[in-house]
Amino acid sequence: MEPVLDKFQVALSDEGRYRLLIEAVTDYAIYMLDPTGIVASWNPGAERFKGYTADEIVGQHFSRFYTEEDKAAELPARALQLASEEGSFRAEGWRVRKDGTRFWASVVIDPIRDSAGILQGFAKVTRDLTERRQAEEALEKTRATLLQSQKVESIGQLTGGIAHDFNNLLMAVLGSLELLSKRLPDDPQIKRLLNNAVQGAQRGATLTQRMLAFARRQTLTPVPVRLTDLMDGMTEFLRRSMGPGVEIETRFTVGLPPVLADANQVELALMNLVTNARDAMPDGGKILIEARELSSEAQKEHGLSPGHYVGLAVSDKGEGMDAQTLARAIEPFFTTKGVGKGTGLGLAMVHGMTEQMGGRLSIRSEKGVGTTAEMYFPAAPVETAIANEQAVMPQSRARRPLTVLAVDDDALVLLNTVAMLEDMGHTVLEAMSGAEALELVQKHAVDLVITDQAMPRMTGAQLLAAIRQFKPDLPVIVATGYAELPKDSPRAVAVLTKPFSRDQLEKVVAMAVPQ
Repeated sequence: MEPVLDKFQVALSDEGRYRLLIEAVTDYAIYMLDPTGIVASWNPGAERFKGYTADEIVGQHFSRFYTEEDKAAELPARALQLASEEGSFRAEGWRVRKDGTRFWASVVIDPIRDSAGILQGFAKVTRDLTERRQAEEALEKTRATLLQSQKVESIGQLTGGIAHDFNNLLMAVLGSLELLSKRLPDDPQIKRLLNNAVQGAQRGATLTQRMLAFARRQTLTPVPVRLTDLMDGMTEFLRRSMGPGVEIETRFTVGLPPVLADANQVELALMNLVTNARDAMPDGGKILIEARELSSEAQKEHGLSPGHYVGLAVSDKGEGMDAQTLARAIEPFFTTKGVGKGTGLGLAMVHGMTEQMGGRLSIRSEKGVGTTAEMYFPAAPVETAIANEQAVMPQSRARRPLTVLAVDDDALVLLNTVAMLEDMGHTVLEAMSGAEALELVQKHAVDLVITDQAMPRMTGAQLLAAIRQFKPDLPVIVATGYAELPKDSPRAVAVLTKPFSRDQLEKVVAMAVPQ
């Protein structure tokens, strides 16, 4: 067999070997060009991913593989010139197949010269790197998404921490102002100044709630909420708030099921969306508020988990947003409004609240056409809605004086809580740590414990668990501005959201220790 093989190899000329090699390659387009760029040869690899047969392309100029933009920039001619002058040309770029589709190509062009150095043509090798480029783009997109997610998470943690501390400050300010209003003389000027201070503090509390909603750390109480009832209670207020130049129209599908949400947060979110719609129409116009049940197709489109959802949308015919602005709409602190007209937290708050409720916020907008912002909420299970509607009213407020242990590591907040409780006629013991509170509970006959949640060394939930070990029936109220109560912690008789008023505190105390 060896002599036969030797004869076969000898019989193959160098040109024959070259042709055999080129014809066997299908992953690369390998072909020859004459000195002017006319295609002189064509291998199966070129036909496979460029789409032309040899009969269709041999004799044609290789510039037909380039995009119109590259041809207008005279890139084909410059590529041959660089290959001739520098000995090789290498580049990546878009090329065009026979069917008009584009692919990302890696190109090498080498000059071919005779023994005298005279240019005879060019050897061109092209490789289709479209899949690699798509993989790189997907990886880069994933990396950018991860970086953005980490950025938003970091801002959320910072925002949540600031809002928590701000809540404590507002707790002291609002509580003290409320108690002060009962002790000041009946002077109109003093009352006006006091009301102004209260309104400023309340605006701060609203901003804090937005910050906590963005950070997804506000305390939410999801209950079955009928959007029609909620809207009935808000319509007149919205009309007065938006001014005479704005018309508000509502369209609610008949028979909408209740949604599982926090009614106060839904009202706040709706107010934000309606305010944004009004600001987008400086010359006035109509704002449409509508609610509908979502189809399964719509759920898939918006990435919702399988289930039953209701959408609450606010639409305007205002200025609208371009694609770049829309992409940043829910970023924290991003706003298109003028200085002093927006915090940039409104949509971020709505987004955080809907996500925390198990839903989603969707925004559709077109420049010069208008915007629709739609909140999706999970529908309340039928049995939950019925139980909620049949629930009895809260029990009347307690009238007998109690011995209450107030626990908070913030001296300002503790002083404020103690003052409120004493104003109600209760005897109050004070503790600034969980360990100190445990000692007082063991030494004194305490009727009720009101504790802060976010305390060092021992949180309110941990204090609650410790009290349950030796006084399982002692009512404990946890006060918090965070939504950070562990799911596995013992259940408190109530959770009191900071900042709270004297009236709110009195209602919770009455519920915890009924008459």
